[in-house]
Amino acid sequence: MGNPVEHIRRYQTELTALRRDLHAHPELAFEEARTAQRVADQLAGWGIEIHRGLAKTGVVGIIPGRKPGGRAIGLRADMDCLPMHETAARPHKSRNAGRMHACGHDGHTTMLLGAARYLSETRQFDGTAYVIFQPAEEHGGGANVMVREGLFERFPASEVYALHNWPGLPPGQIAVRAGPVLAAADEIRIDVRGTGGHAAMPHLTVDPVVVAAHIITALQTIASRNVSPVDAVVVSVCSMETSQLGTFNVIPDGVKLVGTVRTFRPETQALAERRIREIAAAVASGLGASAQVEYIRGYPATVNTPKEAEFAARVGGRIFGQDNVVREFDPTMGGEDFAYMLQARPGAYVLLGQGGGASGCWLHNPSYDFNDEVIPLGAGYLAALAEEALPLA
Repeated sequence: MGNPVEHIRRYQTELTALRRDLHAHPELAFEEARTAQRVADQLAGWGIEIHRGLAKTGVVGIIPGRKPGGRAIGLRADMDCLPMHETAARPHKSRNAGRMHACGHDGHTTMLLGAARYLSETRQFDGTAYVIFQPAEEHGGGANVMVREGLFERFPASEVYALHNWPGLPPGQIAVRAGPVLAAADEIRIDVRGTGGHAAMPHLTVDPVVVAAHIITALQTIASRNVSPVDAVVVSVCSMETSQLGTFNVIPDGVKLVGTVRTFRPETQALAERRIREIAAAVASGLGASAQVEYIRGYPATVNTPKEAEFAARVGGRIFGQDNVVREFDPTMGGEDFAYMLQARPGAYVLLGQGGGASGCWLHNPSYDFNDEVIPLGAGYLAALAEEALPLA
């Protein structure tokens, strides 16, 4: 079996131009109309059957092998951007103010298109490869919407894989492990109510700012005193807004706190929610105020199934060399809606090294740019997953 990377290098220039066009025209969740059209046009131009409409802007391509039917594999890429302003000066800088491909989804889409072109040209597999172009990963849970709307009933993949660029790894390396890779990402909103008044007469008030400060501090005991030291939880209060802004001598009536909770285990997630409610209510009551907590469950933890994670690592060893496959690494507390697809089908979420690119910075940075040199690496790896999961008889 050959290495698809070298085949795909033949059209790296075209893929790079496509990636930079997508970067220059970023679109937010469920608004990826132009991106979806470009994807559909490319697939159709290569003779690939396409289906559109899942999760509004989703696109699925169907690539039959030499013997259609039987087993099938799903390969997924995300298409949406972040609501950020791009600061770096580059020819393909975002033309849409306040929108930016700061997480490399333009690269993910391009790599899957490269894999699709290769698979359609070579057909060195039996069964069916489904290439899934998903909207709304950053916000809106597009993967969940696609699954709910019948993704795997209409396109019955037996396993599913996704590839995400990772600036912390050098090009030519991947990282994949069984079990949790990314955390569940929940949102908390705490409304603290007190009694406002003159800042020079605090004894006549119930200061919600002081109450909120005590709540923020007390919430940190969840990680340090409620959860096992060998488990993982993050409770971060990231925003604090009072009902009275910009006035130096007025104690406000209320404070709104907004934050996030990250966990890997459902039991830890449930414990964190319970303790947040208890701590906020008890601290507020003890200081004469009240607190209402809204706990919003977000994306679940992204958990790779053991068999498929081992398969993804084995394929990576053939494509990149065994020394370039990182199997032992700490999961990250970031979130990813590919988790919903992994709840519906076995599979794996794989990190692709892209460090050393021109931007030289991490994800979600206003200067970030995808490293185009890894396009054939990622595309070739995705294609190899399909070929090895669906080998010719």
